[in-house]
Amino acid sequence: MAGKKEIRNKIVSVKNTQKITKAMEMVAASKMRRTQERLKAARPYAASMERIIFHVAQASPEYRHPYMETREGNRMGILVIGTDRGLCGGLNINLFRRVFRKAKELAGGGGSVHWALLGRKAVGFYGSIGADVVAKTEGLGEIPTLKQIRGVVLSLTQLYKEGKIDSIWVASNKFVNTMTQLPRLERLVPISDHEQLGLDHDPKTELSSELHRTATWDYLYEPGPKEVLDVLLERYVEALVLHALIENGASEMAARMVAMKNASENAGRLIKELQLIYNKARQAAITQEIAEIVAGAAAV
Repeated sequence: MAGKKEIRNKIVSVKNTQKITKAMEMVAASKMRRTQERLKAARPYAASMERIIFHVAQASPEYRHPYMETREGNRMGILVIGTDRGLCGGLNINLFRRVFRKAKELAGGGGSVHWALLGRKAVGFYGSIGADVVAKTEGLGEIPTLKQIRGVVLSLTQLYKEGKIDSIWVASNKFVNTMTQLPRLERLVPISDHEQLGLDHDPKTELSSELHRTATWDYLYEPGPKEVLDVLLERYVEALVLHALIENGASEMAARMVAMKNASENAGRLIKELQLIYNKARQAAITQEIAEIVAGAAAV
């Protein structure tokens, strides 16, 4: 059995660690609430843009933008959204492994997959397995902007326009609630063939679909529907990626809060066990000292 000093030092060390995990839990909870507010604010924008694109496309039915044309083929471009920091449980690794397996399944025997990565953890994982990475960005911060992700998105959309890939997908974690974050693989392009794998359909899609059915108004377009649609579709794809990035940020904070809460509870249990061991060691030392005193007195 370890000495009393060693046990006491370990108890102090675990208590210090517990203070850190409790502080990180509270910080993650505060950041999660702010991220949820940003997520809630972003949803109406995405729904409104989808509604506008629908009307612009209806105004020029003879024009089919490349993003709205379904292609036959299994060459895929996948944008994977990870985190820059760890300590969030299995949030990243669960997403990366499932997406990698699903991509191989969708691509089939003769398909190919090009990867674009957001976040340090995604770059590290896919770099370690030798994936075909066409673009990557790290250090996005807690409040990502379109400027930070535009280059990565353009790298995939350019491949799509050049005919080198047949579809573009985004992989991220969907925030359901504090305890549940689900990995999601969602088709971005072609937009006319929207598909989401592994999760329930998004409420914003239902909202926009309802707007499609009920709205009867139209716009006056300047310079024309074709030019407006070209610009809107580019912005729409970027907005969807940004929305997925914000939602992944909320999932990260929730997962980190839960992980730190579990770590604090485990530290508390370990402290109790160490305290019990310390008390036993202390009692054994006291008993030994009493025995030595009694033996000495008897010898005298």
